[in-house]
Amino acid sequence: MFHDGIAVIGLGYIGLPTCAALTRQGLTLKGVDVNQHTVDEINAGRVPIVEPDLDEAVEEAVAKGLLSASTETPQASVYLIAVPTPFKGDHEPDLSYIRSATESIAPQLRGGEVVILESTSPPGTTLQISQWLAELRPDLRFPHEHDAPDVHLAHCPERVLPGRIMVEIFSNDRVVGGLTPTCAEKAAELYRTFVTGEILLTDATTAEMAKLTENSFRDVNIAFANELAEICEQLGMDVWEVIRLANRHPRVNILNPGPGVGGHCIAVDPWFIVAAAPERARLIRTARETNDARPQTVIGKVTSALAELGKGPDGEGATIACLGLAFKADIDDLRESPALHITDQLSTQLPAATVLAVEPHVTTLPKSLQGRANLTLDEVSHAVQEADVVLLLVDHQPFKRLTLGDLEGKKVIDTRGIWR
Repeated sequence: MFHDGIAVIGLGYIGLPTCAALTRQGLTLKGVDVNQHTVDEINAGRVPIVEPDLDEAVEEAVAKGLLSASTETPQASVYLIAVPTPFKGDHEPDLSYIRSATESIAPQLRGGEVVILESTSPPGTTLQISQWLAELRPDLRFPHEHDAPDVHLAHCPERVLPGRIMVEIFSNDRVVGGLTPTCAEKAAELYRTFVTGEILLTDATTAEMAKLTENSFRDVNIAFANELAEICEQLGMDVWEVIRLANRHPRVNILNPGPGVGGHCIAVDPWFIVAAAPERARLIRTARETNDARPQTVIGKVTSALAELGKGPDGEGATIACLGLAFKADIDDLRESPALHITDQLSTQLPAATVLAVEPHVTTLPKSLQGRANLTLDEVSHAVQEADVVLLLVDHQPFKRLTLGDLEGKKVIDTRGIWR
């Protein structure tokens, strides 16, 4: 099945670890990415993202000649599509990256290939790829219109946790959905080479919906925790103590509140379900809106703290330390990060304040925050020392080491409950 190799299109937080997992089985891979810097780094055996154990795996794969990267899509026996699927406009799915990947694959097809979509996608996206390919390659048969196609298509969504990808990419069960049962089986052959968890076969649309359901379930639970936090604050209670006690019930497991929801999955995927069935997805929409509103609540707490300190409405004379920019603890991933959004808005809405951003996993501010006269990237101890308001946004390990003595005399807003 793999005689012409495997091509992975998209070398980000999912595509690159997938390359590393496959090369550990001795398979030869070509990685494809539109970013020349990413391509150059990988070909040099370096990893342009922070993920435990990934750097060693990529360095070894490149040294053995099992992994190389390019901006051009090669001929291959298997194509894995792992490109972004953001939303646009009023939370409508943006499939332009998947479309571009499909267009790059089409000229390389000769018949016999397997095309697997790993990108989290709205229901029907794998079918759409088959239809696009049929338009681009009318000389070949595709599974949406032929029982015996020349090219097989399937969807196998990733379900790994950043920070544990190089463990979970092997151990987690995988859902493989084909446009036909044969498509699913052919795609499953690839995953059986490295996945020790169970391979669960289904149809493509069900696989797409299953992944969206996983993340929407988590989003609804986080929204419950965030709403509970606001209720408890209004009533003068400690929400973390309430949750701790409630979770002693054997069938209750409430998540912890926070400043919002980030990352490419939970902050995005529920909108794909809403877009697919807007009249029915009422609870899922409400949860998404609850979590999207959370950053503004945090910003309101900062402005209230500044008012208590006697600072002006534009923040004049105030220094705010924003601890964390990533969307979750101990990683460098800033995608859809509420911490990043809050820091951005504080810098914009309080132009006379000094905003010190602290993110131990990056060396430069992201482009969206660069060029601000009142915003700089700082080191944690200095930022806390200088700050009037210390805003904890991400529970990174270095922040957990701060003591109450370090925070003495500061207005502290702890959105993660680590300094209770």
